[in-house]
Amino acid sequence: MACSPLGHQPPRCWGRSVPRVLKPLRARVPTRGRGERNRGLEDFSARLAAGPTLQHFLRNTSPPQETHPQLEEEPEPYLTSSILEEARRKVYLETYGCQMNVNDTEIAWAILRKSGYLRTHQLEEADVILLVTCSVREKAEQAIWNRLRHLTALKSKRLRSQAPLRIGILGCMAERLREEILHKEKLVDIVAGPDAYRDLPRLLAVAETGQQAANVLLSLDETYADVLPVQTSPDATSAFVSIMRGCDNMCSYCIVPFTRGRERSRPMASILREVKLLSDQGVKEVTLLGQNVNSFRDTSEVQFRSAAAPGLSRGFSTIYKAKEGGLRFAHLLDQASRVDPEMRIRFTSPHPKDFPDEVLQLIRERHNICKQLHLPAQSGSSRILEAMRRGYTREAYLELIQHVRDSIPGVSLSSDFIAGFCGETEDDHQQTVSLLRQVRYNVGFLFAYSMRQKTRAYHRLQDDVPAEVKRRRLEELISVFREEATRANGAMVGRSQLVLVEGPSKRSAAELCGRNDGNIRVIFPDTEMEDGTGSGAVVRAQPGDYVLVKVTSASSQTLKGVLLRRTTLRESAAHR
Repeated sequence: MACSPLGHQPPRCWGRSVPRVLKPLRARVPTRGRGERNRGLEDFSARLAAGPTLQHFLRNTSPPQETHPQLEEEPEPYLTSSILEEARRKVYLETYGCQMNVNDTEIAWAILRKSGYLRTHQLEEADVILLVTCSVREKAEQAIWNRLRHLTALKSKRLRSQAPLRIGILGCMAERLREEILHKEKLVDIVAGPDAYRDLPRLLAVAETGQQAANVLLSLDETYADVLPVQTSPDATSAFVSIMRGCDNMCSYCIVPFTRGRERSRPMASILREVKLLSDQGVKEVTLLGQNVNSFRDTSEVQFRSAAAPGLSRGFSTIYKAKEGGLRFAHLLDQASRVDPEMRIRFTSPHPKDFPDEVLQLIRERHNICKQLHLPAQSGSSRILEAMRRGYTREAYLELIQHVRDSIPGVSLSSDFIAGFCGETEDDHQQTVSLLRQVRYNVGFLFAYSMRQKTRAYHRLQDDVPAEVKRRRLEELISVFREEATRANGAMVGRSQLVLVEGPSKRSAAELCGRNDGNIRVIFPDTEMEDGTGSGAVVRAQPGDYVLVKVTSASSQTLKGVLLRRTTLRESAAHR
């Protein structure tokens, strides 16, 4: 339960809570007199004491999988209009980790903006600093601890004429390390887990009384379906759209099921509304987002609740029984790609087990679904894959790779790999090296294993590969990946690539950058080109334009080329 003077549990939350009452902090006194400040705190505490009851929460709780448009909500009784108007505090949001955290940042900001907060991109202007955190690896958490110590120094320099600076930790690290964050280091005022962003206004209201506040409850149905994320970069050409949250796979190394909870999918109708809105705003590429995105299963429509479960990829298995009913990922992908024929559709991160033929066929046939798949392997050793509880062997994975390439000619592949997992021998490592060479990925994400508390590996296995061995093996994997990716990307030299222009290159103002269909970065000179209408007019490429670029050189991460002309998705597809 989130700790507050009320002791009320917020709505729509089920799961574990922070049981202890958090020790109040000493409240700072701003420019108003101390007596006036104390009276203000007493008045605010009185409002909290007379705040929402259990009946209030029951009355305002939305049913699971709500599909209706968002309605205007009544203000919470403990957040009166005078309090909100007086506050108008500026919030600074800083994001760490994966794309899900980028989307979470947009959701958190949408909720705070509705409650009267202002956004600042200048740290020094902030009254509230919120870090959206990652807990997948120890290195990510250490970066947060270091940042918190820097922010604490900033907090101590706050002028007494200013309102106290409030610091909050959101996301996965908040759920995993709430006790340590709040009590051991005492660097933070509020803690909110991934399913508690709706509670941010209340938590910050409690923090204003000088107390720490936390809500890390995991939900069985929270998808923020009725919260329209506010894009952090309004002029961006691409956007993320969350379609599901949580994960049920329970891989032995992974903390995600413990920090983000069980799988639950957002109603398809709300997803399509958001995609349509982004299209109307001029966004040219949408990435459908989820921890296990292709296991999407919308059960909000009664007539589809008895639908049969799609089969798994050949040779793959799960630790749970097949889930019957619901609209599946293939249907969502089909409908999302129909919203705007000139908008690219991507999705991440999938699990290799959930690639039925209908999904592969749709990717092949639909011109605006990118011919790029992320197929996380994690290891090339069947023995290690079993220890990881991945549900497949090396042979089954390679069979899937071949089937994907047969089904989608020219597909671009990316993958994840872990070096030095529990019990990994040199032979296991060399099998991963050989898999990298055999598949020849275009893009790779490679990391040394970092054991996480709560995971099955933490309780059942030994982290017995020395750190220096992990580093050596990781370096070898990275070296082999780069070598093979350079060869894979080199096959595009001399060919034209359809590129979505993102903006100026970071390294040169005379160059532009964008990404091709395979999600590979493409760099090209910012020169005049044909406008694509056949009129002979020349223009310069702008962010959001589709252009044809002839590739002249390739590395493991980047293609370089010369600009040919502006085009469209449909025109480009017609000339393939």
